Amino acid sequence: IDWRILVGVPVALSLFSFFSYRSDKRRAEAGAWRIPESTLHLADLLGGWPGAFLAQRVFRHKISKRSFQVFFWLTVLIHQFLAADFLLNWRFCRQAISFVTT
Repeated sequence: IDWRILVGVPVALSLFSFFSYRSDKRRAEAGAWRIPESTLHLADLLGGWPGAFLAQRVFRHKISKRSFQVFFWLTVLIHQFLAADFLLNWRFCRQAISFVTT
């Protein structure tokens, strides 16, 4: 895989998440139609969580809603687990797949 894709896709997703949170915050302040939380979570889950983390801190948005934060940090943990498992040559994922298939 080309390194530009490996770097570019997560950066693009983070930027998308960052600006989605900014837009939602502005809409909330204006009393306008909001971006659904499921859309924000999907952007985070697809890899935009670093941008979402920054946006939450910069705009002070969605940081006090406990249910939102639980799902957000679960998303971050999933990404961290997958990154660690990748470095371990997918040891845990392979064990889980062999457990399920046997």
